[in-house]
Amino acid sequence: MRIKHHEAHLTYCSNIHPGESWSEVYSNLRQYVTKVRDAFDTKPFGVGLRLSNQASLELLQEHQLEEFKEWLTQENLYVFTVNGFPYGAFHDEVVKDQVHTPDWTTTDRLDYTKRLFTILAALLPEGQHGGVSTSPISYRYWHEDLESVKEEACEHLVDLIIFLHDFKVKKGKLLHLDMEPEPDGVLETSREFVDFFRQFICLYGVPKICRVIGCTLDEANEIVRNHFRICYDVCHFAVGFEKSKDAVQELLDEGIKIGRIQISAAMSTGFQKEEKERKQSVKELKKFDEPVYLHQAVAKAKDGELVRYGDLEPAVEEWGSFGAGELRTHFHVPVFTQDYGTLTSTQSDIKDVLALWKEQNFTDHLEVETYTWKVLPDDMQLDIVTSIVRELKWVIDTLGGR
Repeated sequence: MRIKHHEAHLTYCSNIHPGESWSEVYSNLRQYVTKVRDAFDTKPFGVGLRLSNQASLELLQEHQLEEFKEWLTQENLYVFTVNGFPYGAFHDEVVKDQVHTPDWTTTDRLDYTKRLFTILAALLPEGQHGGVSTSPISYRYWHEDLESVKEEACEHLVDLIIFLHDFKVKKGKLLHLDMEPEPDGVLETSREFVDFFRQFICLYGVPKICRVIGCTLDEANEIVRNHFRICYDVCHFAVGFEKSKDAVQELLDEGIKIGRIQISAAMSTGFQKEEKERKQSVKELKKFDEPVYLHQAVAKAKDGELVRYGDLEPAVEEWGSFGAGELRTHFHVPVFTQDYGTLTSTQSDIKDVLALWKEQNFTDHLEVETYTWKVLPDDMQLDIVTSIVRELKWVIDTLGGR
């Protein structure tokens, strides 16, 4: 939906709803998105579309895409973002690190992403730009040599940038890849994204773009910045204890555009000194140790040292004897709630990012992304439509109204 601040678009990501085939995705849109739309006095309502590889292939068969486009118009809906991070199944089976498969060293990931952009270009309303989010190259613990992985990925990413530039020239559609750093990705921090942008995309990509399309270095630099952006997932950066003001400013100072803000909250113990508090937190955290998703964790000691864990279970085992400090985990919890028993969320980071955004207007795409509803503890399970509406209304209220 459009909101008054900077004429921006706010929606939620439909990866919340299980479904890998196009028929399942379409059914979810008809069943849930229309109900969320009806809770707001606004038309049209924006859709954050999630398409698996399977769904993207099926949507491009026969007249499916044209029929979907007509349905969107009839229902006063429009698509402006696509979630292209999970290629395969994302619900009802173990996902964990396989969410990165296939990674950006493969042509499968490149072809899938091009297909998503082809779909987005067909659906995007006139005069609007659109983004596809994606994995931060790969899962870092699959590889011994991360520099080689970045080089391989850069080849495919530059090919995609040229593909997107061609779309802009021929179709007049501005499309951008929004790469999403997360803990244990090859790119997991804002600093790592900046370094990759500078040392690989610019140093290698800009000269190649000049050669391929025949343009100046300045023109190629602009092409890179238009089509390769960062997806600022608040949860991911909060887990790593990044200060949002510093992270955002560093990105902007480098000339990197923020394609979208993914509004999400992580689970945290808060800063704790007493052993009794930590033992209670361990008990509470174990409720969130579920088998489907990867819940990377970072502990911050009293002296500021960060200790990283690949999943919640090993973090919980050590946390009881860690001493004073705080533990955060990559478990997306509802953004509208701050306290969870003895635990808390990183909701304050969302408030900080939204306050910065109101001041600086660094993107006009805002997307709530709490996808863990089905694996939350039983006492947190709520009706999904009510929960989504409550999240969107919390964002609007936090911004001071629509």
